[in-house]
Amino acid sequence: MTALLTVDSVGKSYGERKILSSAFLRAKPGSVTALLGRNGAGKSTLLKIAAGWIAPDYGTVRFREVTYMRPRLHELAAQGLFLLPVDHSLFSPSFTLRQHLQAVSATFGGSQLNEIAERLGIATLLDQFPYSFSGGERRRAELAVALLRAPVCLLADEPFRGIAPKDAEVLMAAFRHLAEQGCGIVLTGHELTFVLPVADEVIWVNSGTTTLLGSSADAEGNWRFRREFLGTVQGDVRSDVL
Repeated sequence: MTALLTVDSVGKSYGERKILSSAFLRAKPGSVTALLGRNGAGKSTLLKIAAGWIAPDYGTVRFREVTYMRPRLHELAAQGLFLLPVDHSLFSPSFTLRQHLQAVSATFGGSQLNEIAERLGIATLLDQFPYSFSGGERRRAELAVALLRAPVCLLADEPFRGIAPKDAEVLMAAFRHLAEQGCGIVLTGHELTFVLPVADEVIWVNSGTTTLLGSSADAEGNWRFRREFLGTVQGDVRSDVL
């Protein structure tokens, strides 16, 4: 199956600190990829490069059969690539959730506002202001913004972080439904109870590079991945700021 998105041989440094040296990422239509690694490994950096938020030092981004040596956010977004970031609010405090979603619908032609709100369990929140939401409610509302844009490819950075299991289950179902519609999805996160069951394949970010591990079962059976990542992830609770 031809990948929708391929990020190849990417490198990125901040000053003298090298984050990525030869990193790879892909998203296939109708499939969910889990991008896993220790905090600070460069997962968020790789997603931002893939979406055109930041420029790589070298490497390429190929999306929908077009190769970008200098990927730019507006170009990739216009072709259907959407990044759902972590810790970056998509909302203005001046508007209700309904007003936000109506604005997205008007701009991008989305016509399923009520259906998406029902699916994500936020229909009763439409006339409230997002600043009053719990963490899980806010994350579901942010995903609603993404779904209204009908993305061809969705990159979701730490979507399960800091939310209750009931909220995570709603997100899991939404990601699977979106993949069934043909969207290519990439997720990051340390909440493996939620990330691994929804993933079709796993890519491991480690020491500046990446390894394609195969399915979730293949990843869990990889001795090096078990020893160097699964054995430590439960105790690593810092924010992945890079």
